[in-house]
Amino acid sequence: MADLSVKYLGLQLKNPVIVGSSNLSADLEILKRLEKAGAAAVVYKSLFEEQIFLEQAKLQDNLEEYNERNAEMTRLFPDIQHAGPKEHLFNLKKAKETLSIPVIASLNAIYTESWVEYAEMIEKTGVDALELNFYFIPRDFEKDAAAIEQEQLDIFREIRKAVKIPLAVKLSPYYSNPLNFINKLDEAGANGFVLFNRMFQPEIDIEREVHTNPFNLSHDNDYRLSLRFAGMLSGMIKGSICSSTGVYSGRDAAKLLLAGADCVQTVSSLYKNKPEHLRTILEELENWMASKNYGKVDDFRGKLSNRHMKDPFVYKRAQYVELILNSGEIMKKYPMV
Repeated sequence: MADLSVKYLGLQLKNPVIVGSSNLSADLEILKRLEKAGAAAVVYKSLFEEQIFLEQAKLQDNLEEYNERNAEMTRLFPDIQHAGPKEHLFNLKKAKETLSIPVIASLNAIYTESWVEYAEMIEKTGVDALELNFYFIPRDFEKDAAAIEQEQLDIFREIRKAVKIPLAVKLSPYYSNPLNFINKLDEAGANGFVLFNRMFQPEIDIEREVHTNPFNLSHDNDYRLSLRFAGMLSGMIKGSICSSTGVYSGRDAAKLLLAGADCVQTVSSLYKNKPEHLRTILEELENWMASKNYGKVDDFRGKLSNRHMKDPFVYKRAQYVELILNSGEIMKKYPMV
């Protein structure tokens, strides 16, 4: 039997397949099923500062809805305050106490002070590591890329000084040069990187002419962008590399490990195929390793990374020229008539 164990963020994992952050990981019963199915670790559902703000505002509106509707009445309800992150932290701690596999927290905050404050609170729950979600949605024409990256670097450095647990940074792919930014975070003490965050994209219903909120699941082959950057980063940074998005099978995991990833995260495959699909992913990976006579993951991890390729541009070219030159072969495969 192949040895699937790997290291990620300094944590020893029994295999390279981690359950990514989602609503699935907020359900304790589903977490137990995921652990039983073979998950190496789970990333608990993110703590969103923006969600806390919205809930606080909604609570305040509800409490004040009937105020001053009577001349003798100034307040109908007692003075109640929103619990803030306390419920999330309670459930996170409960998950950590229930599971025997590593539990990684996830954080989305807005202000530097709250990033640090929430990170310190999360560390106290006893989780094994913390995943920081860094991204930026352009809202104006004034802020340049350097200012955005510097702000996020400053936030990371403050968090790194405040907590001792391993820190992973989950990034969007929309930086001007992700390699440069990852290198700066690596030098600042990041223990690992998750490539990449799937961002919400708005949609429009043209019949009703309204915006809609689609449920954005990944699709087969969506892992290719992560594969490209895993291949370029492998052996070039100190931190771990975790590939995310579009991991549906053990063969997908094998490709990303060959490129140089230390592990992979999966979510959409579990929504579509239930938590027990993890067993299938792991069995496929183990069977592929056996077919290649690989006894452990380190026997092939990074074998096809950029630093081991004879062609130094395999991960660095867009390859559109090659597609144009071979258009005849493409037409044979996909005839128009």
